[in-house]
Amino acid sequence: MSKLVKTMITSLVVLLIGAVAALVVVLNIAGENKEGEARSIDDIVEYSYETPEITTDLADGAFVRIQFQIVTDGKEAKEEISKRDFQLKNILIKELATKSEEDFKAGLGELEQVVKNKLNELMTEGQITEVYTINKILQ
Repeated sequence: MSKLVKTMITSLVVLLIGAVAALVVVLNIAGENKEGEARSIDDIVEYSYETPEITTDLADGAFVRIQFQIVTDGKEAKEEISKRDFQLKNILIKELATKSEEDFKAGLGELEQVVKNKLNELMTEGQITEVYTINKILQ
């Protein structure tokens, strides 16, 4: 009986050590991949599209002139978003027409997220990773 217990404990310890070793290896490999995914500023600039300035009215009659920098995940996505410029303008006009001057001042991050989500619904050759407001004038 004691020999059986020793064999079982030894087997469990060996399995436990093997599981811990496997876990360490998996976590280290996953950590290295995440570090490699960090994009350099050169990549961000290379795959970015700067929209033309868009001037439109808000719901309360105020006017806004706005411009965005749209960051994509690759060359094909950048080319596609430049071709979809008219759809981007349409999205912006529709979104801005529902906002007042106060909404616009407080919810710029929300507008960027809406633009990103709606553009990603249209994209077929990649994705939009970030939308930055680079120019904004309220009148």
